[in-house]
Amino acid sequence: MAICLGFFVVLLDATIVSVSLPAIGSSLNASLSGQQWILNAYTLTFAAFMINAGALGDRWGARRLYLAGLAVFTAATVVCAFAWTVPTMIAARAVQGIGAAALVPCSLALIAHRFPEGRARARALGAWGAISGVGLAAGPAIGGILVDSVGWHAVFLVAVPVGVASGLMVLATVSEAVKRPRSRTDLYGQILAVAALAAITIAFTTTSAHGWVSWQLLVFGLPGLGLAVGFVIVERVTDEAMLPLRMFRSGRFSTATVIGTLFNFGLYGTLFCLALFLERTQHRSAAEAGLAILSLAVVVVACTMLSGHLNARFGARLPMLIGLLAGAVGAALFATTDARTPFGWVAVFAAIFGLIGTAMPAMTAVVLDASPPGRAALGSAVLNTARQIGGLLGVAILGSVLAPRGGLPSLHLPMSIVAGGYLTAGLLATRVSSGAAKSTSATADLEPSGTRSATPMCGSRFR
Repeated sequence: MAICLGFFVVLLDATIVSVSLPAIGSSLNASLSGQQWILNAYTLTFAAFMINAGALGDRWGARRLYLAGLAVFTAATVVCAFAWTVPTMIAARAVQGIGAAALVPCSLALIAHRFPEGRARARALGAWGAISGVGLAAGPAIGGILVDSVGWHAVFLVAVPVGVASGLMVLATVSEAVKRPRSRTDLYGQILAVAALAAITIAFTTTSAHGWVSWQLLVFGLPGLGLAVGFVIVERVTDEAMLPLRMFRSGRFSTATVIGTLFNFGLYGTLFCLALFLERTQHRSAAEAGLAILSLAVVVVACTMLSGHLNARFGARLPMLIGLLAGAVGAALFATTDARTPFGWVAVFAAIFGLIGTAMPAMTAVVLDASPPGRAALGSAVLNTARQIGGLLGVAILGSVLAPRGGLPSLHLPMSIVAGGYLTAGLLATRVSSGAAKSTSATADLEPSGTRSATPMCGSRFR
């Protein structure tokens, strides 16, 4: 509970902001691109700093970095609550992302330390997914009520006591994970990662105002791609790379990472588009929009709990396939809605879409099993970075096609794209073996010589 509360508050903040975004935009006079940046500033720094944070967690101690990230996140949340301009809000959201980047991979590393293997780990990850799913469920309901009754400032303040409680509980109950030998920080890789993600995000976000044929897309998009290529080159030649590319020699690890990218592309993009569609096109209140998203999130919670049991009994492939294919069906149903679709049907479609929650703990279990011994924080950081990049692109790309030619938001095109993405992820999931990860030289090569035998998680299962 102590470990999971931190991830809970991160997801609570994500869904609360999605529901309250129209109110925040109206209060701060934010354009559609400005509202995208209120979401994307957080996701950008979350994605860009998570891999390095995972490596630092392995080196400095996952518990120590978890607490530091939680403190940064909570302090930035207070600033968000009292933001008076769009730039202030965007800057505070970016700092929130840095705190979350330190917190999330370390929460998984602490779970991996406490539950080294087997059914206990699968069930612990199911509990982790379920408690985090409660954050998804509570966000829209609480957010909608607070926006309509108190104002959007309250949606940030509600997360503060949860963050404080998590920090106190971790200090009292959680032991430190095993640390790795000290190593250098990959400064050049970090700079290139932030610059590449920022440029690509700016490029896609400008399409909501200028379309897909514009000089802004080229001016930011091409340098962003160049910086991304430069990042890969630097990581190949750097001894202490923040992203050891050899990890991707493991087919299970690589496949689960791609699935995670597509998973969040659809989930974050859907939350963003659905809230704007309900409030602007169907003229629903924030509370009603919250109830629709609540039906989605409640099903996510139930499915994450079920996924832990399915994963422990049948392996990761089955729960991933169930979740991804159900997500494709739910997205296809969303694509049929318009301004006249009854609210009840929208809530039903949201509940069907929420079955994607079955895939989340399963893909996490695959990545932890396929990570090198002693590198659980880094492995989970890679997965969560891929997921945040997917969410970043989901909001940017789907937001750009949400309101064609400046009209009212329409779900037809964005949700068709989401359905295609989940079908693709489902096809990839068929390649993931149901059993434990087998030993591969790809992950074994990541461990410095002389350190493998000292790690209690050195069994072939974890290679």
